[in-house]
Amino acid sequence: MIPPYVAAVEFHEFLTSREIPYAIIGGIAVQFWGEPRGTEDLDLTVMVPIEKESGLIEELAARFPSRIPDAAGFARRNRVLLLRASNGVPVDVSLGLPGYDQQMFQRTQSFSLDPHHEVRVCSAEDLIIHKALAGRGHDLRDIEMVVVAQRDRLDVQYIRGWLTFFGDTLALPDPLARFETAWRRAQPHSR
Repeated sequence: MIPPYVAAVEFHEFLTSREIPYAIIGGIAVQFWGEPRGTEDLDLTVMVPIEKESGLIEELAARFPSRIPDAAGFARRNRVLLLRASNGVPVDVSLGLPGYDQQMFQRTQSFSLDPHHEVRVCSAEDLIIHKALAGRGHDLRDIEMVVVAQRDRLDVQYIRGWLTFFGDTLALPDPLARFETAWRRAQPHSR
């Protein structure tokens, strides 16, 4: 298995043994919903009640090497824990919030990395939402790749609703436009 897959299995085993819901939201999810592409890290979101977050942060920080000094303090301030898997793969563990993330966890899918290992990935729609919110160049390419692969199966209303909500609530520079641009480019008539 490639190193990010090994890291995904390690985190899957750690989190599921503690009954902590999680979803992979980065490059591995793009491989599942779009097409194969290289990835060198692991991005995932976890969900625990707010009152248990500090305990989870401490447990993760004790089990996995940190990528920065005071990773636990950084996680409490920024809601993301920057770690490394045992094989050195960088891992970003985002702390989910009630509302959107709860819906995301209800929509996760199983992804077989090989005949013996399965992990949980976010839905294609939620992957598009995460990528549109991040808005980096490779995120926009990933959105288009997923739209091309999943076009007829996407719940476009779900995507547009959440991106409108986040754009309005977080005062972000129009994440909906990022999706709409990829959506238009991926339409059959635009080829």
